[in-house]
Amino acid sequence: MNEGFPLAPGTVIGILGGGQLGRMLALAAGRLGFDVVILTPELDAPASRVARETLIAPFDDPDALGRLADLCDVITYEFENVPAAAVARLKALGAPVAPNEKTLAVAQDRVAEKTFLNEAGVRTVAFLPVDSAQDAVAAAAQLGAPALMKTRREGYDGKGQKWVEHAAKAGAVFDALGGVPCILEAPADFVRELSVIAARGRDGALAIYPLGENHHEGGILRRTVAPAPASPDLSAQAERIAAQILTRLDYVGVIGIELFELADGRLLANEIAPRVHNTGHWTQDGCEVCQFEQHIRAVAGWPLGPTDARARVEMLNLLGDEADAWAKLASEPETRLHLYGKRQAKPGRKMGHINRLSRL
Repeated sequence: MNEGFPLAPGTVIGILGGGQLGRMLALAAGRLGFDVVILTPELDAPASRVARETLIAPFDDPDALGRLADLCDVITYEFENVPAAAVARLKALGAPVAPNEKTLAVAQDRVAEKTFLNEAGVRTVAFLPVDSAQDAVAAAAQLGAPALMKTRREGYDGKGQKWVEHAAKAGAVFDALGGVPCILEAPADFVRELSVIAARGRDGALAIYPLGENHHEGGILRRTVAPAPASPDLSAQAERIAAQILTRLDYVGVIGIELFELADGRLLANEIAPRVHNTGHWTQDGCEVCQFEQHIRAVAGWPLGPTDARARVEMLNLLGDEADAWAKLASEPETRLHLYGKRQAKPGRKMGHINRLSRL
């Protein structure tokens, strides 16, 4: 066990980021007796309203990072695009940060991510880096078209990516994505999209949740059904993939791993998210210990909790004004409502989610 861990109730956990994931992490930490300090550039952030204290500053502000390090016994983050320099600064100040900076370096660059996965023995689609319009045309000629071009950094919920329908048009697609470094990925001939939520503790213990089956609309996750129907072999593949990734990264915390199931029963890894994940929201009402509590347990050095499913769940994201139906949704006996406290609804913005429960 790492020196200074496990943390006792009453100690302080810092969270970089003030969105809905930070909010749900703070609520889980509070249930276990921890105080939470948020660092976010956003005024009136959803997470700040359920935390003990909020530091409002850019993530790379040295004074704010120094204050966060002074206040907190461990620091984590709610999204993977935290500046790596911020984590390095916190470490230099002696503040424990989990997950580690190696994980951030892998997750923030799609080429580094897929290269890491392949080196860890985890299969992915074929891919090539693209640094210019000429690279794009050559890569499309090699991989074939259609192929999916994505910016190497940032981009989420379908943003920062476009399909290359014809190899000769790949340069134009690269330019349309801003002319920034990209990755070109061969398409995956998959039968469904799955994900596995897993955790690794400071002692190396693993806890892996049942598979979820995911459905997207317009690049945004719409619904997750879990536990997904899966053969023992498929579940075992997902567990092996999770174990290989977590162990290779010396990871501490919860991770989301998006997967493609092929027609022949093999699984390909699509991407990893080094944090609690939208496809794991079903665990809040469907499992003995949800992903948010599990993450707090892991970073605090506590024993990991059980991941057994106690119900079948259909998780639905509430986008934009769909959250205005809160009264109706709250009246449904099989529905559990989770709202994020965001002040303004926008089309496509995640305002909350519901978990609809049924018997296993």
